[in-house]
Amino acid sequence: MSPELVNILLRALGETVQMVAISAAIGTLLGIPLGVFLATSGRGELFAAPALNKALGVVVNVVRSTPFIILVVAIIPFTRLVVGTSIGTSAAIVPLCVAATPFIARIVETAVREVDQGLVEAALAMGATPFQIVRKVLLAEAMPGIILGLTLSVVSLVANSAMVGAVGGGGLGDLGIRYGYQRFMPEVMAAVVLILVVLVQGLQSLGEYLARRANKRARVTV
Repeated sequence: MSPELVNILLRALGETVQMVAISAAIGTLLGIPLGVFLATSGRGELFAAPALNKALGVVVNVVRSTPFIILVVAIIPFTRLVVGTSIGTSAAIVPLCVAATPFIARIVETAVREVDQGLVEAALAMGATPFQIVRKVLLAEAMPGIILGLTLSVVSLVANSAMVGAVGGGGLGDLGIRYGYQRFMPEVMAAVVLILVVLVQGLQSLGEYLARRANKRARVTV
């Protein structure tokens, strides 16, 4: 592989990392509060708002059930409104965030609902406020599961970031299509696949390590 192709490959890797990092950060910032609210806003729960809970649940399910490549095309007007274009790395971040937020929200909701309700009742009996219960009980106990869920979300974002290459999103997916497929350069396609495999494996290993650390801290706290 020529030095020019190596430079192009490194630039595409940087674009992929940028897309995944920004969309994961935004998706996490939006998805965690949404997931906590979905888990605690049912009838008789801490922040009881059953009507809003159902409405948000429908929106989350609609976005999650939409194939990503269709979602990318469907929200092109919104993408143009946000970043001024529908092509390139910046434009690709918008649908990645839209796809990541409900996915993370459902993962957080599931992790929070798995927390022993006896802990919540004990905290209420000791006079803790709903926000204190969320921060010191629900999130603390659910953290290992949330971390594993976020790891799964980031891995999915890596796959989706490669998919947006088909619509001019940049990154490794775009490189694989333009050089590996359209220009019949199998060595480029092989390099793209290898980098994606290594990237996913590294993220998965890091997520599992952080989840184990969080689980140990939770046990020590208890």
